Amino acid sequence: MEQALFDILDALKAKERLDERELTKIINRHNKRILETRHFGNCDKPNGSGNTQNHPPAPSEPAKARPLSKRQLMAFYLDVQKNQPERWSSWGLSDEQQRRLVRTLQMKPRRTASGVATITVLTKPWKCSSNCLYCPNDLRMPKSYLADEPACQRAERTFFDPYLQVAARLKALTEMGHITDKVELIVLGGTWSDYPESYQIWFIRELFRALNDGSQAIGNLPARKHAYESAGISCDPELLKAFVAEEQRRIDNRETTYNQAFDRLYGKNAAWASVSQWQKATWEELEAEQDANVDGQHRVVGLVIETRPERITPTHLAALRRMGCTKVQMGIQSLDEKVRTLNDRHTSTQQIQRAFELLRLFGFKTHVHAMVNLLGATPESDKADYLHLCNDAAFQPDEVKLYPCVLVEGTGLCERFDDHAWQPYSEPSLVDVLVSDTCATPAFTRISRMIRDISAPDIKAGNKKVNLRQLVEQRIDSEGLATAEIRHREVSLANVAAEDLSLEVVEYETTATSERFLQWVTSQGKIAGFLRLSLPHANAIAQLNEEYEAATSKTAEQRHTLPFPLQAGEAMIREVHVYGRVEKLQHAGINNAQHRGLGTQLVNRACELASRAGYQRINVISAVGTRGYYRKLGFYDNGLYQQRMLQPMS
Repeated sequence: MEQALFDILDALKAKERLDERELTKIINRHNKRILETRHFGNCDKPNGSGNTQNHPPAPSEPAKARPLSKRQLMAFYLDVQKNQPERWSSWGLSDEQQRRLVRTLQMKPRRTASGVATITVLTKPWKCSSNCLYCPNDLRMPKSYLADEPACQRAERTFFDPYLQVAARLKALTEMGHITDKVELIVLGGTWSDYPESYQIWFIRELFRALNDGSQAIGNLPARKHAYESAGISCDPELLKAFVAEEQRRIDNRETTYNQAFDRLYGKNAAWASVSQWQKATWEELEAEQDANVDGQHRVVGLVIETRPERITPTHLAALRRMGCTKVQMGIQSLDEKVRTLNDRHTSTQQIQRAFELLRLFGFKTHVHAMVNLLGATPESDKADYLHLCNDAAFQPDEVKLYPCVLVEGTGLCERFDDHAWQPYSEPSLVDVLVSDTCATPAFTRISRMIRDISAPDIKAGNKKVNLRQLVEQRIDSEGLATAEIRHREVSLANVAAEDLSLEVVEYETTATSERFLQWVTSQGKIAGFLRLSLPHANAIAQLNEEYEAATSKTAEQRHTLPFPLQAGEAMIREVHVYGRVEKLQHAGINNAQHRGLGTQLVNRACELASRAGYQRINVISAVGTRGYYRKLGFYDNGLYQQRMLQPMS
């Protein structure tokens, strides 16, 4: 393996990175030598005629040498770096050599192409206060998720424990060659707001604790797993499948609901009740882990939860900020009230609008789930619905998960499929809708996904192609269609030339704020970084203040715990993001957009715009792990946010 690495390094002397063809050629050359070694080692064995074959002496290779792979080379490199100091020192690799080698050996490089390492975790199975027609009812999972989805499988194997999930994912990402200094945590699990607050606090505390423990967390895993096993909780998929089998059959036959079955399986289950007793934490315990993470090895630069619009209230958002949350995913599915009603999605348009207003005023990034091909929708109505979402001042999300509805066994939609009331769109019709939606997406919105990780066997009817987004983008490119959508424009892994960048400001109005989307773009229209600036309307802040005070006036304790965090005359930076290859903290890569001051320039420009608009202060909804960065830019800690005074503009 060592010689293979040296050969790769030689090839990298004149190149930034080897493509897969070049890397494979080097690996195959070494694998050929390994295979020849095995063959030569058997040279004394008789051939078919009974004679011995004469071969040259075999190269000195371990008898049990196996064909090399990129993953094996990455693991070997990391092992030498961590555990073999003398051997590592003898290699004498420069920082630039290390960077190029890791980039070449890295598995699935797009995992960190956006500038951070993303870790997705799931909460434990729990009841849902809704029962939408299309929503899966897998009793092994939180409502709306299926056991065959990759993130769900990882969660199930780790007892849905946040610490175990993070520790295992950190290890996997590291072994794949990804830098995990900056981590975005995505918490999935149906409706976060439906879980008890003590569980929410504990869950978030354990996420931070696992990151703070870093590589030491692996040593804590056996004892933690033993605690669940001792309580009577299994992580064996087959045993869990058997545990829910009868109730799952009743759901699939529409004899019971998810919540009814959940109560019978989990409600009075002694093992789950026992575990729930220690799945609790205090705010003070959580904040201690947050304080440790500010300067930690694996810093949280984003924390995402998902919920429903009707569960979004001022007090709930204040609690989310205290947890360190920076982005909220919410399922709206459709703005067409008739379509929502047909699909048992009992959320009013007014509730959706108010959720958007509250999220923006509190500084959260808005990430919505939208679905096409719902019961009652048509391709044309879907196109109109998406235009409404993107253009109406009441909505205009920052990010969208744009899913086609698919039929999953056990959902209420099955009956509508059986009586032909609902049918999936044909592939051409579906692609046409998604192409139209992508082209209608404004420059300040990112379509994060177009499919869910539902395995094909779980899909009874509907799209099963995992490359659906690729089909959409191929159609856009082949027809030369214009699109300003962020993901389509990301520089991703490409180098960024500073002289090729210009700073543009996109202005748009919402019902509660004036928005400024600042973007670094190349001459080809690619986006290298952006900032979201909100200029809250004074009347919206006043209304929110009154609403908040009314909600927290019950007890002095509530008022003390959740002080009103926003004042008139304060602008809000809701997001700063610079694309480029991930570099370790404290290490500046010469070609890396993240370390050229692009983020600092965005922040300074946002402060200038806010000051010109008459605002005296500016807040930033910083993640716990970015507090240090903003302190260097002149921000000071101020309750749920960090704040900076603005200089009056003449």
